[in-house]
Order: sequence, then structure tokens, then C-alpha cells
Amino acid sequence: MQISDLPYRDPGVPDARSGPRFLWWLGRNQRANQLVALGWGLLHFCGIAGLPFCVGLGVEAVVDRDGGRLLRAGGLLLLAGAATALGDTMLHRAAVTNWITAAARVQQLLARKTAELGSALTRRVAAGEVVAVSTGDVEKIGWFVEAVSRFLAAAFAVVAICAGLLVLSPALGVVVAVGVPLLALAVLPLLPRATRRADAQREKAGRATELASDTVAGLRVLRGIGGEELFLGRYRDASQEVRQAAVHSARMWSLISAVQVLLPGALLVTVIWYGASLVQDGRIAVGELVTVFSAVATMLYPLRHFEEIAMAYSFSRPSAKRAARVLSLTRDAHTAARSADDSPAAAPGAGAVSAPEPGGDLYDPETGVLAPAGLLTAVVCGDPDLAGRLAERLGGHPAGADASASVLLGGVPLDELTLDQARTLVLVQDKDPVLLSGTLRELLDVPASGQVTAERALTAARCSDVLEALLQSAPDGVTDPMDARITERGRSLSGGQRQRLALARSLVTDPEVLVLDEPTSAVDSHTEARIAEGVAELRRGRTTVVLASSPLLLDRADRVVLVHEGRAAAFGTHRDLLRSDGRYRAVVTRETEEEQRRAATEPVRRDTARPGALAEALRGGHGDGLMGEHGDELMGGLTDRLPDEFSEIEESA
Repeated sequence: MQISDLPYRDPGVPDARSGPRFLWWLGRNQRANQLVALGWGLLHFCGIAGLPFCVGLGVEAVVDRDGGRLLRAGGLLLLAGAATALGDTMLHRAAVTNWITAAARVQQLLARKTAELGSALTRRVAAGEVVAVSTGDVEKIGWFVEAVSRFLAAAFAVVAICAGLLVLSPALGVVVAVGVPLLALAVLPLLPRATRRADAQREKAGRATELASDTVAGLRVLRGIGGEELFLGRYRDASQEVRQAAVHSARMWSLISAVQVLLPGALLVTVIWYGASLVQDGRIAVGELVTVFSAVATMLYPLRHFEEIAMAYSFSRPSAKRAARVLSLTRDAHTAARSADDSPAAAPGAGAVSAPEPGGDLYDPETGVLAPAGLLTAVVCGDPDLAGRLAERLGGHPAGADASASVLLGGVPLDELTLDQARTLVLVQDKDPVLLSGTLRELLDVPASGQVTAERALTAARCSDVLEALLQSAPDGVTDPMDARITERGRSLSGGQRQRLALARSLVTDPEVLVLDEPTSAVDSHTEARIAEGVAELRRGRTTVVLASSPLLLDRADRVVLVHEGRAAAFGTHRDLLRSDGRYRAVVTRETEEEQRRAATEPVRRDTARPGALAEALRGGHGDGLMGEHGDELMGGLTDRLPDEFSEIEESA
């Protein structure tokens, strides 16, 4: 796998049972690249390992005044240098390729999991942790995958040097062979403490990042209440905690580095002292001492990779653990099966069912909510959380306790469709839609049926003032509002403007079924009424479900369903339910229990809800009319001039 071949066609199914298992899975999936890096690493480190022996041969040739041997030693030295240079160049190239491809694989896996879970992800994992996994953790995991091949090559070089010294000079070789493992293992007792300190630093950094994100997201509100200084102080304190934790962690890693310098230096001094005594006794030649000295000095370089692999594993293990935790999240067995069927490795059509025919009803067996095909159905829930969960269920994304039964579209369970099929058929816009940065044209350039143009969608969502605002804030030379840029998450726009642009984006897609969760909660009543009219007109003949409690939206719906205590309790038109169902009236009109009891004990006023009762009360039909004894005379000419819709007005009253 080369960088030019990215992204992967199929990143695979990860082993997310634990962090180490996930790292092992990554390594196994990059065996070919790891072997290539290992080969170049062996060439590099073998060249390094050969340098001391070449130097020793040259010194002995000088002592013996043998020009031929000196020439051969020089040739071997040149060959070892060339192998070192070539191996180092290609090892770096291969190792970086391993790092980038491993990081890309993890990012693709995370992107696939995010798309699979949707909005359920942030309910299961903190948003700050998701950001940390997809940025810093991916880099640390890639670092470990990159370091493995270098470490294995360095370990082979160390073993080769020790074996060569045992053959060349057994007395000194034993000292080196015993001392090197001690050097490699000396830092192990320090690693757990260093790892805990690094974990504490990352945890504090994650909290600080989350606090900064929340502060930026709510900056407009904070400025309105004068709370920016308070949150700035909180972030300053969190930042100082991160700094202190970083210093605390750095002290331990500096101690590990000091040990890696001190102990090899002690070994080198020991070898020189003992070797010099052997030379004085005539037990070894000067060339052998130079060879052993050069070998021990050269060995310090591959030994650094022992420290690197320890640091890489210490940093990547918690990162891999967090990544595995995210990648192991599933909604339910149906979703897991559907994800498996979606993978390119699966056989075409295996485990999938054919998509339902267009024009089918949407039915949720869990709540009993039915949205007839081609109609605008409004769903009223007294519990906003229940409305959000119902919206996800209707979109084929059940989670937790709501995953017991699949929603049916045209009699076909959505959970048995592939993700591509489900997303083509049903689109859910939640109550807090996100706008990505870019131009308005890019925002509306989404997979769509092609039947609804961007202009029609923007008109239906009543975005004319939004277009003017974008054009006014655009740089000089931008004359088309479609080319105006939207900042990250649409922070330069008001809540209502963001909501309307998100609605326009949903309308452009023109799905078979569109589910809108409180699509007008941030706009004023006048705009809300116009949006209700525009959506009803644009979606005529298409199945649309709106979860809302606004009378302006409910009055435009073809059918209204009341969900009470988790079940569909009543259905009809908005006006019928207002007259006939007190539970519905309490949710829509925000009537308190006291107001309901008072209304029940006042039959005269409640009676005015029936047709003709208002006029009857005005002219005295109830005894003491509101207009007194002259009610009949005053109403005589008035009723003749009332429009035909008078009875409709009385019903609304």
C-alpha cells in the first residue's frame, strides 16, 4: 500500500476488543509494508554494525603495516557507509509510508463508524473525546506502527553486534552481551509511572479542549450576559493545569532519557577500562579494543530505538484504547449486520433486502406512529427527548432501548436495508443541524434526486434575508450569494438563519421520506408560518414527518399524531384534536392543569367552542348575554355581514 493508493477501498473490520488488540490488528494489516521497512532497516543497521569491525580491521592493518589489508578495510568501510546511507533513506521513506497509511486506515474506520452511528455517537462518547481520537490519537497510533519496523531492525543490529563481539573478543564480548540487555530493560520500571503522567496530561488537555469548544460555541450568548470573562478564567485555569501536567510528565521522560545516556556511558567506560587492562596483559590486540570500543559507541544509536518504541507504545496504548472504544460501538444486531453487508468485502446482495417500492407508508411499531405516504404528518410529543429519539427511529437509526423493533417503510424494515438504501429513502434533520464551512453552493451540493433546485429549496425555507446577509458580509467581488462563504458551523449566522439553511439543504435532497425535528424552533412566528407554507407546498406528494408542537406548523399538516407516554394516543387534524383531546390541547397551548380544571368547570365558556355558540353568547342566548338585553338587535345586522368562515373562526376560538 502506497500513499498514492489512499484512501483504502475497504479499511477492514477492526479488532476493537482492546487497545493492544487493535494495534496488533493494524500491524497485521500492514505486513507487506512492515516487511519492506524491516528490510531497509536491516540494511541500514547492518551497515552501522559493520562500521566498527571495518575500523578495527583498518587499525590492525596499520599496526601490522599491511597495505593490502588496509585497502580492503577501506573498501569495506565505504561499502558499509553506502549501505547505511541507502538503508536510512529508504527506511525513512517506508516508515513514513507506514505511519501515514496506518493513520489513514484509522481515520477511515472512525469516519465509517461516525456515519454509521450518526447523532447517537455524541450521546455515547463525549464530543471532546471524539475530536481527540480523530486527531491526536490517530497520530500517536501511526507513530507506533511506524516505530515497530525500526525497532525490530535495531534489535537485530544489537544482537548481531553482540554476537560479533563474542566471536571477535570473547572476554569483552561477554561484558557487552550482559550489559546491553540491562540497558534495554533499565527503563521498564519507569514506564508505568511515565504512562500514568502522560495519560493525566491527555485527560486534562481533553477537558480543556472541550471547555474551549463549548466557550466558542456559546460565545454570542456569553457576550450577551457578560459571562465571557468567567469562562475565559475557567479556560485559563484549565490551561494551567494542562501545563503543570505536561511539565510533570516531561520530568519523567527526561529521567528516562537520562538513564538511556548514563547507563550506555557507564558501559562504555567499563569496556574501555577492562579492554585496556586486557591489552596491557597481551590477551587482546589493539585493533580488537578499537573494534569493541567502536561497536559499543555505535550501539548507542540503535539502543535509542528501544526508548522510542517504549515511548510510542506508552503513548499509543491509551490512544488505541480510546479508538477501539469508539470503533466497538454498535446500535444493535440489525445495524451490525447491515454494516457488515455494506462492506465492499461482502458478497453482492448478501444479507440485504430489496428496497421498498416508492410510495409506502412509514410505520413505527414501537410507538404506533403511522405516516401515510405522500402526506405531511405532524407528530406532537410532550417530551422533547422522546421526540428526538422518535426522529432517529423513523430515520432507521434506533439506539438503546428504542432498538427493540424496526421501523417499516412500505412494509420493509429499515434495519434490513443497506445504509446506502436507507439514506436514499429517509433523511432526518435533527433539532441542532450542523453547517460545514464553505460556500453556500458547496453547502447545497449534496446527494439529491435532482427534482428540487437550490433556488426552490431556499425559497421554501424563506432564506431571502439570509442570502442578503451572506452577500453583505462577503468580500469585494462576490456578487452571487451562492459564492458567499459560511464560517465554521455557521457561527457568523443567527440560530434562525442556520436553521433555515439546514432546512434548505434537507429539502434539496428530496428524499422519499423527510423527517424534521423542530425545524423552526429558532425563527419568529411570521417566518415560521411562511416556512410551514413553503415546506407543505414543496413536499406535496412526498412523505414528510414534522415533530413539533407549534400550532402554525400543525395547522398545515394533513395529519397530526399525538404521542403520549411513548404511544400514539390520538390522531386527526390540528383543529379536531384541539376540540376533542385535552392532552393534545395541553401540549400545544401550554395549558396548565389548573387551567384545564378551570375550563372544565365553566360550561358556558367551554360551550362557546361549538359552532354558533359565540354569536349565541353575544346576543343573550345563555340568559345574561355578553351584550345584554339588546343583543338580538345588535347582532341582527352583524350576522348578515359576517363571512362564511365565521363558523370556522368560532371553532378556532
